[in-house]
Amino acid sequence: MKDCTKEMGGYLKRLFPINRSITGDGNRKTLKILQEIIPLKVVEYPSGQQVYDWTIPKEWNIKDAWIKNSKGEKVIDFQVSNLHVVSYSTPIHKKISFEELKGNLHYLENIPEAIPYRTSYYNESWGFCVSYKQYQELFQEGEEYEIRIDSKLSNGGLSIGEILIKGKSKKEYLISCYICHPSMANDSLSGVITTAFIAKELLKIQDTLEHSYRVVFVPETIGAIAYSSKNEKEMKSIDNGLVVTTCGGLGDFGYKQSWEEGNFINRMIEDVFNENNVMFLTYPFDIHGSDERQYSSQGFRINCTTISKDRYYEYDYYHTSLDNLDFVKEESLNKALNLYLQLINKMDKNIVYKNLYPNCEVMLSKHDLYPKTGGAILPNSDISALDIILWVLYYCDGRIDLYEISKKLNVNMCLIYKETKRLENKKILERV
Repeated sequence: MKDCTKEMGGYLKRLFPINRSITGDGNRKTLKILQEIIPLKVVEYPSGQQVYDWTIPKEWNIKDAWIKNSKGEKVIDFQVSNLHVVSYSTPIHKKISFEELKGNLHYLENIPEAIPYRTSYYNESWGFCVSYKQYQELFQEGEEYEIRIDSKLSNGGLSIGEILIKGKSKKEYLISCYICHPSMANDSLSGVITTAFIAKELLKIQDTLEHSYRVVFVPETIGAIAYSSKNEKEMKSIDNGLVVTTCGGLGDFGYKQSWEEGNFINRMIEDVFNENNVMFLTYPFDIHGSDERQYSSQGFRINCTTISKDRYYEYDYYHTSLDNLDFVKEESLNKALNLYLQLINKMDKNIVYKNLYPNCEVMLSKHDLYPKTGGAILPNSDISALDIILWVLYYCDGRIDLYEISKKLNVNMCLIYKETKRLENKKILERV
């Protein structure tokens, strides 16, 4: 069990205040901080570039924003909460009546203390987000207000971070998270920090990894689309992946299944939960959600899954200012990290082998895999190393993976992996 609690908590506090969106300096600052944890490569995709049916938008940056009442007092201040401004708001500075202003104010009556998170990425407009309590107490009919949004939309770039952790095989797994949300801790900062620490731990054991791992930090939707477009060949060769998000809340653990319900990655997650005595919720795959929508699209069909702790859509504070550092705990992040690492350990060992001696049995004694004295071996209920070898040779036909074999034998996958490595080293099995 890895204990990265304190370190993850430190990065949570540092990254939380940064104003992020689908583009902009906040994303670059975030990626630069993550480079302290792992050697991320940062790539920029220029505004106006076509990526499938989408166009990379203009870059958005904001310095300040506020609303002043008729007395000149700031009643809403971007410096207090970056959620006060609708993301991608166009610049504006004018005096305005309440009647004109109120159509551009967003609030939640059902959670009166919360500032909602709203965006306007592809529709040039402006707006402010306030709590319903602020709306009731600070605004009134007939009042005049001065508003200012000191923002800029310009030709710039969309920033992504990537690292390819190479294992023994070129066959890759995908690990993806999104970096586009401002000050909300569970959605999506919990996933960003957990992904960075997953990569950090994988780098420590890189020499032992059976597979390679493509780890990406992208703005949600447009970033995943742009990355898939720019790395189409590589992405189309990936079969399985993880989309890491909303894994640090106070509620229950759960997981969203990949698009193929019977895929091994779903069963592996349930194994990890059960092995840790963690009660969990199961969310079937659907077309709503995060970047698994892009990675599982017809052109790629990557089976992506997500381990969550208070999943997006499911908790009251979702997309509000109450998704804060009181809601997300560093202990939850560390627990999610360890669950993901245990899952990846299983994924990494899940290899398909082909028996190079398919015609009748291998002469095990010739390869020093059989007892020196015969005649005393009888089948019994306790499966032995020899039994595992015999079953592995029986099943490894180039189509069935080790996880499926472990389920057929009801044997821990690590034991199956250990014996298959012996057979591979003796050139009896060949990796497919």
